[in-house]
Amino acid sequence: MCEILAPAGDKISAVAAINAGADAVYIGLKQYSARSSAENFDFDSLREICAYAHAFGVKVYAAMNTLVKDGEVEDFLNSVIKAHNCGADAIILSDVFLGKFLKDNCPQLNLHLSTQAGVCNVYAARLAKEYGFSRVILARETDLNDIRVIAREIETEVFVQGALCTCFSGQCYLSSFAGGNSGNRGKCKQPCRKKYVLEGATEDEPLYRLSLSDLSVGENIDKLIEAGVFSFKIEGRMRRPEYVAAAVGYYKKLMGKSAQNADFSALKRTYNRGNYTKGLAFGQDKSFLSPLVQGHIGEFVGTVKVENGKYVCYCPQKFVKGDGFKILREGKEIAGAVYFGDVRGGFVLSSRERLKNGDKVFITTDVALNQKLLSQKRQIAVKISADFFAGEPARININGCEFFTEKHLQKAENKPITPEIIKNCFKKVDLYPFAVEFGSINTDGVFITVSELNAFRRKVFEEYYKIISANRNPQLSPKFKIPHISNGTNEKIAAICTGFNAAGSDICIFKPANYDVFELKSKLKGFAGEKFLFLPPFMTGTEIEKIKPLAECFDGIYCDGLYGFKLCEELKKPLFAGTGLNISNRIDLACCSANYVALSKELTVKEADGLSTANSFYLSAGAIKVMDLIYCPFEKKCVRCQKRNEYVLTDEEGRRFALRRYVTGACRFELFNCANLAADKGKAGLLVDCTLENNPEKLLKICKDGEKLKKYYGNYTRGHSANPVK
Repeated sequence: MCEILAPAGDKISAVAAINAGADAVYIGLKQYSARSSAENFDFDSLREICAYAHAFGVKVYAAMNTLVKDGEVEDFLNSVIKAHNCGADAIILSDVFLGKFLKDNCPQLNLHLSTQAGVCNVYAARLAKEYGFSRVILARETDLNDIRVIAREIETEVFVQGALCTCFSGQCYLSSFAGGNSGNRGKCKQPCRKKYVLEGATEDEPLYRLSLSDLSVGENIDKLIEAGVFSFKIEGRMRRPEYVAAAVGYYKKLMGKSAQNADFSALKRTYNRGNYTKGLAFGQDKSFLSPLVQGHIGEFVGTVKVENGKYVCYCPQKFVKGDGFKILREGKEIAGAVYFGDVRGGFVLSSRERLKNGDKVFITTDVALNQKLLSQKRQIAVKISADFFAGEPARININGCEFFTEKHLQKAENKPITPEIIKNCFKKVDLYPFAVEFGSINTDGVFITVSELNAFRRKVFEEYYKIISANRNPQLSPKFKIPHISNGTNEKIAAICTGFNAAGSDICIFKPANYDVFELKSKLKGFAGEKFLFLPPFMTGTEIEKIKPLAECFDGIYCDGLYGFKLCEELKKPLFAGTGLNISNRIDLACCSANYVALSKELTVKEADGLSTANSFYLSAGAIKVMDLIYCPFEKKCVRCQKRNEYVLTDEEGRRFALRRYVTGACRFELFNCANLAADKGKAGLLVDCTLENNPEKLLKICKDGEKLKKYYGNYTRGHSANPVK
């Protein structure tokens, strides 16, 4: 049995998803949701939508998947319990350590691990399972082979439709550092949807270099079913209800017996960015990037023909007032247009921009389709049987649930009630979504007034609806004891370097440009301190197997992904938990079993000081990695990039972001902030990122002196060390 899981940014979208046939919906709360711009739900509206969904047998998952700071922990924990008590069938968390703490204290909770946690291989999945999560929502980049392996370990949820983040899940800091609004806090301003110039690309004009097409797995869903995936997730809590309905209907038919009737046209017309990609589970395809068009382009319906000063599009389809269109020329959006009347064999467009012969016309708002999608009604089949006998209370049975009148019935002296009268009464369902059929309706000719019969019907339907919509979650009222940590000062320096030129540091975190085992073994020399191997947040199972022999040459592993915990456990090596794990509160520290911990780079120094221990570090100087790209921004055309190690991405304000290529078996890319970090010094150990440094030793000599750092860089930022992230 598989599940179609639909997004719901508000109540209207939730109802649209349920009416379209969704098996489950996921919603966000007003707080702690990674989509804070959606309308979202308070606890009263959550309770209401849970009741409505449960009446149809539909599950509701509440997303609470943002970075939680130490001062928010108590409120966050209580909010999770409230969401559970309101009837949420599962809570979606991104913080695996908060999840472990919650599960240890409240075993009754059902927890799903968010895609923000970056589960992409079986090692991370095993950690989630050990910590009490019942399901992992896989990173969108997860390879099909790894999906297959993970599905044998734990229940899996995979995205099949909707927007793709250009950065690996949970590792995006571009909005945070370049704009002050954190995606990890649900405030992303989507700088990836802006125009950039990419050094090395064939065109030097600004294009949407980081903007990805929308995901649409489509018929490839069969491969995911075969891989053992349980839940098929549609992205779109920020999108309109008609899109939600269209997407649910499309996948419902694909997974049913009427796949040939799946309406892909409706999906295109409600939202289509870039004409879709199958996604990285199946390998980067030609349509993965959408450099020319950023937003919704709809469905192609024809081309412009200029006739007598009018813009005509000849097309057999009929359109109406209110229909909207997007006009593309040479693949680029140049105008919007609206329906302006019919001509023989087509229709007239109205546009503020001057259109040309041959411009392509795409419909983006189809009024009739939207009305059709939102007019769908889902009903609950109820089979009613009845016994109306003298000397007994009337009995109604609905799907096995029995209801009785308070009074016993009397034998009728005249006008006895008939089975037909009872049926006609119970065909009236008022506002309840019931589809009534009847079993046996029996009576020996009793008397009951019409008003009494109607009142009985209303009472029966009300009580039956309460039964099927009831909150069956055990009500919890735990008193959480927040763990104590041994606060202290760490004077060590840990340096992330591309070589072992890390003199002046206590720990060298070696970050290779190529993870080839034989090439690296020849470089492992020249540093007397602790040597850790840097592992990026994303690695396939195959890549992990290839790098395992390298562990013999290092004292430990620094990892930006959850998989590092189980990998180090298997290799019997110390773990340095990287900044990508977003350790941001004392529960994280208490539950994290790593030997060293890098605190979240979205904390202020003051916040980091509250979490400082003898083994904690804070990113204080050097480069700031703001994105991990698990795809090729050069569209897998090696002639464009020439396999260099570094490039520059320039935004429309002229800010230059370094783009670094590295190889794990496939080419991957890291994007760095436009300014280097010179953060305020705190109590935690100093983590210095020398990835882009030509002379790391020089930086390490001055990394504790803020003024010298600022002078050394010239172009610098204090990051979030002084100002809290939004």
